[in-house]
Amino acid sequence: MALFKTRNSRRSSSPSYVSTLVTLGFIALCVFGVWMLNSNSRLSSQPGEEESTATTTRTAVDTSETRNNDLSTSAGTTSKNTEETVETTTVVPKTEEQKETPTAVYGDNPGHLPEDAIKSDDKNINNDQNKQQSAVTDSQISEESSIMQKEQVSAIQESSLDEKASEPEKVQQSGIEASEENKKEEENTKPQDVTESNDANVAESQEQSTGQQSLDTQGSKIDEDEANKEQLREDKGESEEKQSSQSSKVESEKNTGKQSEGEETVKPKAKKGGKSKKTWTTQVDQSQNEKKRQKGDESEGSEEKQQDNKWNLCNVTAGADYIPCLDNEKAIKMLHSTKHFEHRERHCPQDAPTCLVPLPEGYKTPIRWPNSRDKIWYHNVPHVMLAEVKGHQNWVKMTGEYLTFPGGGTQFIHGALHYIDFLQQAEAGIAWGKHTRVILDVGCGVGSFGGFLFERDVIAMSLAPKDEHEAQVQFALERGIPAISAVMGSQRLPFPNGVFDLIHCARCRVPWHVEGGKLLLELNRVLRPGGYFAWSATPVYQKLEEDVEIWKEMTSLTKAMCWELVTINKDELNKVGAAIYRKPTSNECYEQREKNEPPLCKDDDDPNAAWYVPLQACMHKVPTNKAERGAKWPEVWPQRLKKAPYWLNNSQVGIYGKPASKDFVEDTERWKNVMDELTNIGVTWAKVRNAMDMRAVYGGFAAALRELPIWVFNIVNIDAPDTLPIIYERGLFGIYHDWCESFSTYPRSYDLLHADKLFSKIKERCKLVPVIAEVDRIMRPGGMLVVRDEPSTISEVETLLKSLHWEIIYSKEQESLLSARKGTWRPITVASSS
Repeated sequence: MALFKTRNSRRSSSPSYVSTLVTLGFIALCVFGVWMLNSNSRLSSQPGEEESTATTTRTAVDTSETRNNDLSTSAGTTSKNTEETVETTTVVPKTEEQKETPTAVYGDNPGHLPEDAIKSDDKNINNDQNKQQSAVTDSQISEESSIMQKEQVSAIQESSLDEKASEPEKVQQSGIEASEENKKEEENTKPQDVTESNDANVAESQEQSTGQQSLDTQGSKIDEDEANKEQLREDKGESEEKQSSQSSKVESEKNTGKQSEGEETVKPKAKKGGKSKKTWTTQVDQSQNEKKRQKGDESEGSEEKQQDNKWNLCNVTAGADYIPCLDNEKAIKMLHSTKHFEHRERHCPQDAPTCLVPLPEGYKTPIRWPNSRDKIWYHNVPHVMLAEVKGHQNWVKMTGEYLTFPGGGTQFIHGALHYIDFLQQAEAGIAWGKHTRVILDVGCGVGSFGGFLFERDVIAMSLAPKDEHEAQVQFALERGIPAISAVMGSQRLPFPNGVFDLIHCARCRVPWHVEGGKLLLELNRVLRPGGYFAWSATPVYQKLEEDVEIWKEMTSLTKAMCWELVTINKDELNKVGAAIYRKPTSNECYEQREKNEPPLCKDDDDPNAAWYVPLQACMHKVPTNKAERGAKWPEVWPQRLKKAPYWLNNSQVGIYGKPASKDFVEDTERWKNVMDELTNIGVTWAKVRNAMDMRAVYGGFAAALRELPIWVFNIVNIDAPDTLPIIYERGLFGIYHDWCESFSTYPRSYDLLHADKLFSKIKERCKLVPVIAEVDRIMRPGGMLVVRDEPSTISEVETLLKSLHWEIIYSKEQESLLSARKGTWRPITVASSS
């Protein structure tokens, strides 16, 4: 008002008269505004009417030419006085405190309103500073109208807040979200606006924004609508795809599965105007169940906070023999049925364990191969039930402080070697170590059959459940024989289609003939066309009523499956017999069957899908295209080891970016000198028998160690390109696995673990600490871990290993290489029971 008086004294009476009228009009409008405020605070408005009024007023303010952002110096005093009057009715409790500390506008709101509701507008703050001096020259009428509108909106908003104090979420929805969106956009585009504002202007802007929380002076209604639409798109996960310059690549990854081979992976691009090159599939792609599982786990995230790495002993009933995915008692108790041996299948804990498995009392360094084939330390696997029950069958015997293995079994009491030769004499086409190289031994017992096949240059994947035959697979692993705990129940075995040269079952007690032969049809899936099934069981040679009935049903089933009964022979020494069947190499028999039983699988049923895929009682057709995998038998061993498979052609881009056949050769060259390399970083090969390549590609690491008396278990990760068929074609073996879960093996199984770019990939999907705990579980004391990875990952793994008291043998981050040896340290504290 002092400004008006100064101007009046310098002007003539006529202008003074006009100025007086303007001043009186301004005062009248102010009084009218105060009256409106008091009237609204006394009246009880309907929520719908309040919202409508606020929206109408907001639209008028938003479309104003001046944007109503700035108050002139002449009106400053009156505006502040009016706002102080309004402030007495607000629900925000700490306006004075915010005046004293202007930066609190960007902090947490201590009141009942959400944080967004008390944030001032960045552009508003900046405009107050820049335009305060120029506002004096603006039209006085426009200024008065602007002030009146602001006061009216402020009064309406404050009245609305008073009546809705108990419903903050409704207030928040009346415009705060749009305001926050515009605020975020403004902060991203002009962050300097905030830093250039002085404390006085921030405080003044805070007073103004407190009374008009739903008012957004930054943009128009169109901007608000766009912001709201953008928010909805973000909520649906669409925003990132639209904003990404590589959206087509992201979509391609969703359809074909991520290539998880790190920097070496090349995703083939489609040629313009021509055919796109064949892409790799993964188990995640092939298994619909796994897609759902992975989708369900996405929320868990891969980032993990730095932990104090305080380790505890596992508090589980299984004790020193704990296998997390097979000993999940909580999940097993919730099963609705065990008819199909569901209780023996994998049921992994929702959160992978981070506890450590204790050592058996009196544990000693395992006996080295080949002596371990015949005896092991009793205290390393302190179980005697099998020795008591099967001792007369030469499975296992207790001899002092040793458990000894005479090499016998239920069907070959007089030794495995005699039995192995008996099978080849029965069918010369088996040709151990030449035609037949990789076999599956179902119901392996203590693994003697597979253990003695090494002498015939054959490797066997021994498989048996963790059941009443106590620790049979653990015996096999302690002896240095490949084995895994698994059961043929309700799900497919974790192997590709058509990869085993021969499948063996010596009185394995599997009911092959029931439920349409579902279990035998699973063997048909993993058996190579032209491969053999050797069945040595009582129905083959005994005449008991039950055996006769089973033989009749098996005969009918195998004929319907088009399996040829090659021979039935009796071993006079062991007094047992064996029936040997052969899988067809063409579809002719399938087409000529009178009944379609068992039925052929549907065309969309991928025979290679094997990770958590339910069993189907059907058969897949045999490949007929001569260039397709399975149409021809592999090269004889050992030529097949180094020669690229005939079906691996240049239409497919390899893992390292070259045509697949050339990529295969490059992988072989890459690992050619790995034995010398690992020797230089502390690996003593004489102490290594059981080895695992935790992230195999073409199996080159295992191929490079072929001359050593060790076996290598190749693991192909479920989210990696499915190269496992190539590994089998080379005469090696492996399995599908997800390292975000525990492996199906007993503790203390392996002497050497090799992880090439594994851990950096794992961190994209799950936490690293449980994976390192799993590495510690399956590693024998004295065993070694070799890691090749990114420097940051090398450092992280080294830190975790040190917390486990592992000895770091070699660590060069610049070389991306680490080797460490496990000791015998175990924590004293025990984890709390879950």
